[in-house]
Amino acid sequence: MVSPSSKRRALKFIEEEGYGGKAIACRALSLSRSSAYRLKKQSVEQRRIRKEVVELSQKHPRYGYRRVTALLRREGWKVNPKRVQRLRREEGYKVSKRQRKMRRLGESTGKRQEASKPNHVWSWDFVEDQTEQGTKLRMLTLMDEYTRQCLAIHVGWSIRAVEVITIVEAAIKCYGVPEHIRSDNGPEFIAYAIKDWLTARNVKTIYIQPGSPWENGHIESFHDKFRDECLNREIFGSLLEAKVVVEQWRMEYNQDRPHSSLRYKTPDEMAKSYLTSLRPPAFATPDSLNQNIKQNRNKKTKLYF
Repeated sequence: MVSPSSKRRALKFIEEEGYGGKAIACRALSLSRSSAYRLKKQSVEQRRIRKEVVELSQKHPRYGYRRVTALLRREGWKVNPKRVQRLRREEGYKVSKRQRKMRRLGESTGKRQEASKPNHVWSWDFVEDQTEQGTKLRMLTLMDEYTRQCLAIHVGWSIRAVEVITIVEAAIKCYGVPEHIRSDNGPEFIAYAIKDWLTARNVKTIYIQPGSPWENGHIESFHDKFRDECLNREIFGSLLEAKVVVEQWRMEYNQDRPHSSLRYKTPDEMAKSYLTSLRPPAFATPDSLNQNIKQNRNKKTKLYF
């Protein structure tokens, strides 16, 4: 306990618990009484930053300080993550989460196909929830593993293979045809109707090993965020309400939510940055061409010497 701020916190604890008065506590903590009575001064900018941090933490209670920092920087604030962490700690905001450990049943012998561009590998899976009356809801989620975009979330009482084809067909019209699609061995994904339709579309299927959900890690991670930030916070009164709330969360996830694995870009920003990287330069000026020629000549001369 070296800094004056930590000593003042200890002084406050001693007074609240009734262990002694201010003078005795200051003497025991080697803290001057003038420092104990000093009022904390904050500039207008500091108060505005604190207000923004509180508003974002209340709006997104499941966001940590790093993601809140990314949102602040997107709005134009120049803040440090440690500062945001300190302000959230002072205001009492904390995201506590207990991870469930899973034991592996065995090692997969197949090499995992990794996505290297948009529409390279899609993933789909089911997640379940219930309404306020206890009726079970079933949701089909579809995402792009490269951009992390959530392409669709279909909510229904039950989802058959024909409905799965309709959902994926609508996603293909919006985003294009994927090369691979990854899933588990559920009855909806191994149905003959889906296999025949994917073959007609020239889409290759990637089935994970039975009892190995870590092989479909992107969609499992997405389900964890989906349940933590949406399903565990909302009480659905009807199927229509569930569809509206889930679709609003999906749009927010794609457009506004910073993704840590994408360097705190949103999935839509990741998709746009990939498209801009593929565009060739609009034109080349004579000066730039001459500079390139000189650079190439210098490189050749260095090779000879």
